[in-house]
Amino acid sequence: MDYVIGVDIGTQSTKALVVDTHGAIVAQHASSYQPDTPKPLWAEQWPSVWFDAVTECIARCVDKARAAGVASASIKAVCVSSLYGGSGIPVDREIEPLSPCLIWMDRRATAQVQWVRENVDVARLQAITGNGVDSYYGFTKMLWLKQNAPEVWAKTRYFLPPNAYMIYRLTGEIAVDHSSACNIGGVYDVARREWSSEALDRLGIPAAMMPPRLVDSSEVVGPLLPQWAAQLGLEVGTPIVAGGVDAAVATFAAGATRAGQHVAMIGTSMCWGYINQSVDARHGLVAMPHVFNGARDLYVFGGAITAGASITWFREQFCHEENEAARATAHGDPHRLLEDAAARIPAGADGVLFLPYLMGERSPVWDAQASGAFVGLNLFHTRAHCYRAVLEGVSFALKHNMEAGRLGAQRLDDRLIVVGGAAHSDLWMQIIADVTGFPVYTIEQDVEAAMGAALLAALGAGLVSNEDAARGWVTLVERARPDAGRQALYAQRFGIYADLYPALKPLMHRLQTG
Repeated sequence: MDYVIGVDIGTQSTKALVVDTHGAIVAQHASSYQPDTPKPLWAEQWPSVWFDAVTECIARCVDKARAAGVASASIKAVCVSSLYGGSGIPVDREIEPLSPCLIWMDRRATAQVQWVRENVDVARLQAITGNGVDSYYGFTKMLWLKQNAPEVWAKTRYFLPPNAYMIYRLTGEIAVDHSSACNIGGVYDVARREWSSEALDRLGIPAAMMPPRLVDSSEVVGPLLPQWAAQLGLEVGTPIVAGGVDAAVATFAAGATRAGQHVAMIGTSMCWGYINQSVDARHGLVAMPHVFNGARDLYVFGGAITAGASITWFREQFCHEENEAARATAHGDPHRLLEDAAARIPAGADGVLFLPYLMGERSPVWDAQASGAFVGLNLFHTRAHCYRAVLEGVSFALKHNMEAGRLGAQRLDDRLIVVGGAAHSDLWMQIIADVTGFPVYTIEQDVEAAMGAALLAALGAGLVSNEDAARGWVTLVERARPDAGRQALYAQRFGIYADLYPALKPLMHRLQTG
């Protein structure tokens, strides 16, 4: 039996698993960390943190697989997917990092966004790239480095996405997959599937800073170097496959390989996306070549910056009682205690609404100065009301993106697949079904992008066919169906939710600048 390893570098943890060529998991491991947030709206990570996590996860997985009777020689390929790395890692001529990677969550490049809007033909940039202009995108973060860290800019040879840098460390080869390249935003020609010399010239970013080798997500970048083989427990020369942006890879893991299929990945952030063959940036979503059949298909998505992060923030700041109660039990989970209480609160949280804009917001708002808010509070309301309102607020953000997505989708299937940490919550799955009006399905196996990376590894190593990969390895299970009464209530509340941001926007901006 042959095996492969899938690795996914996330915002707060790296996960890896060993599977056979039918997708059966024989070993898995995770390593946790936190991004650095040295200033408000800044979010960055030193790549050494990611690389240490990647090597730890692979080595531990190999050890566990060996204990289960899997020989190292049976592991035929490794694939690495990663969070969207924003600017990418600026590296010098020796491919040594010059500064932390400004990740997707970072919103510092607001002045650069304004410069682009005032000095560049934005409509032309959108037509070339299929993407808009915002501090989410890597090209605006690159411009921030150019202006604010000239010593870094002067020494930068390449900007490397996180997965590309990890693969360089493992193989000595530099290549960027198409999904990561396009997600940088204003420097990639989405129709031609190549770097855009026109856009780079308009933005003042040297084309030489973009690595010349662009590859499909299932392409082998290079063989594992001898110096890593012993540490990882793998054979010298094991093929290392390119991978891609984690949201697209998780969507692939969930079996989304044809037009109309749509998946919500809800972890630290939320990404809802669908498969399409065209994109119109004016609809306000993000586009990139899909990690499967990427020469033809696009992954088009929208997302909230703080989804699960909103839950974590609320729990850590306001739920000390539940946290202490959970610690007092052997396997306590404060989220379970909070959900039990929130489940007793009626849909609509008795009039409380939450805007989950705790780090500005991505689509369809695209406002780095947007901020979070509870609206509708009075003395009757409890912590349970607020917790339910947070779950509902993130679900409204999901629906907000789905409404924008309908404008450009050829079609949307009549079911919504949800992957990520949110899928552990029965209450949240029901709320999402009621808010969106779609039956909600989740993956039976407790896996996400790491499984998609493993499937890409198997495809790249020639262990599975395109047809097998399109069918996928996971089993979907129905978790919730919309209730007509709650759906009607949420439709009314969503109208209020959508009106809140435009009404509060001037005040949010005054607070940010005051």
